[in-house]
Amino acid sequence: MAAPKFNNIKNYLENFGKKVVRDSKKILKKEKGNTALGQSIKFKVVATAKGFDTQFFMDDYGTYLDEGVSGTNKKQSYINTKGQKKISQYSYTTKGPPIDILSKWIKKKGIKPKGLGTGRSKKTGQFVSGFAFLISRKIKREGIKSLSFFQKPLGVEYKKLQNQILKVLKLDIETYITTFTK
Repeated sequence: MAAPKFNNIKNYLENFGKKVVRDSKKILKKEKGNTALGQSIKFKVVATAKGFDTQFFMDDYGTYLDEGVSGTNKKQSYINTKGQKKISQYSYTTKGPPIDILSKWIKKKGIKPKGLGTGRSKKTGQFVSGFAFLISRKIKREGIKSLSFFQKPLGVEYKKLQNQILKVLKLDIETYITTFTK
């Protein structure tokens, strides 16, 4: 006797993953424009000994942007998959974001602040943008606001999945029984 294939469940989970990724990218694009992070959001459905897993992937910093990062003076919150407001588990304590990364971002964006020249870092000897230093200090103090760009779509689609999965399983069982009894 052949084992059931559960093609309907696999197809349903593929569609579930596609919708979560599509909606996550849509929210992220609306908030931040086209980004490398948006391009990195992917999923795959993997067969396991107990059924299927839907696995999602994105660049590491996507988690920080999704949940936000609390600053030294301000707590940041996000909306989790259940629609509940939660305080971010991430926070700045002693260091802010790296100034060299912010300098590259400023240059890439073509931002030219007036009256804030560049100087040398006392620690590294590298040229540092004064504007990048100010941005870093503000981010450390205020944190990074959550976009919940992944949590929201995952929660919405998961709620639909909970309501539909038994119907999809029923189709697979009916298909298996029909095939087996022929």
